[in-house]
Parts: sequence; structure tokens; C-alpha cells
Amino acid sequence: MSRRCDVTGAQPSFGNAVSHSHRRTRRRWNPNLQNHRFWLPSERRWVRLNLTAKALKTVDRKGIEKVVAELRARGVTL
Repeated sequence: MSRRCDVTGAQPSFGNAVSHSHRRTRRRWNPNLQNHRFWLPSERRWVRLNLTAKALKTVDRKGIEKVVAELRARGVTL
């Protein structure tokens, strides 16, 4: 499973961890991913999505039907 949001496309970003002595080592910032099941009333089935916390708010605002329609327009299979 890749650490990528299905809706926003957020993925890990990379940079340096800087210690007190100012030594730099590579690190990564992972997105806040949540696995969530949504009920699609039009298809009478559950859809499982891998979303960031921000994308969960987007689904609450737009609605799951509209988000799934946008995903299918991009060519994502659900």
C-alpha cells in the first residue's frame, strides 16, 4: 500500500532533521492517512478509501457521491 491519499494525492515529503548541534540527517513527513469506509447509496455498496484528515473534511463538505464521481472522472477504479 502506497502512502498516498486517494482524493488529494498527498504523499510523504522529504527533508532534513536538524539536531541541536546542527547536524543534518534525512527524514520524511508522512501524511495523516486514515482508512475509511463510505456507503454509496446510489450503488448500494461500501467503498473503502485511503484518505488524509483534510480529505475527510472535503468528503463531508462535498458529499461522497460527488467525490466518487470526481475520482472516476480521473480514471480511478473503486
